[in-house]
Amino acid sequence: MPQRIRCAWAARPLLAEYHDREWGVPVHDDRTLFEFLILEGAQAGLNWLTVLQKRESYRQAFAGFDPAQVARFSAAEQAKLLANPGIIRNRLKVAAAVDNARAALAAQQEFGSLDACLWRFVGGKPMRNSWRSPAEIPAATKESERMSKDLKRRGFRFVGSTICYAFMQAVGMVNDHETGCFRYGACG
Repeated sequence: MPQRIRCAWAARPLLAEYHDREWGVPVHDDRTLFEFLILEGAQAGLNWLTVLQKRESYRQAFAGFDPAQVARFSAAEQAKLLANPGIIRNRLKVAAAVDNARAALAAQQEFGSLDACLWRFVGGKPMRNSWRSPAEIPAATKESERMSKDLKRRGFRFVGSTICYAFMQAVGMVNDHETGCFRYGACG
């Protein structure tokens, strides 16, 4: 049986599984969008494999990524998170997750959903790129720059334009599968 051709970054088993099932598939569920905002922020300065390996621990530690619960995390609960070896124990990233939960709730109030707030940066539908190699894929775009500026203005943290673009790729706002990848056509 021939080997499937994947995007170059999906070479390890856990990355390949994530690539094949989730990456680039349009997400419109507020809780999942919030999860990816937190996980992409946690990745800053690290690699995605590290975050994926800790994902289940994150789900447990951050109340299944329920923004209403995370927004109420006290200083004591945040300190407890910093002792949890199952997550990335960075004080600024943990505090940002709580701030981001509060900002997500405010966005839900303003737009009706976090989905409506975030997907407006791509006009509500996925942007389809046609990159042949990883070298062609940008780290940020004008859309991710606009998203970053807007989210920061709303009180979100760890949402620079590069993090926003990685988020947009993950939740299917952009299809950045390489054109030779077997998922390219499916994620359009």
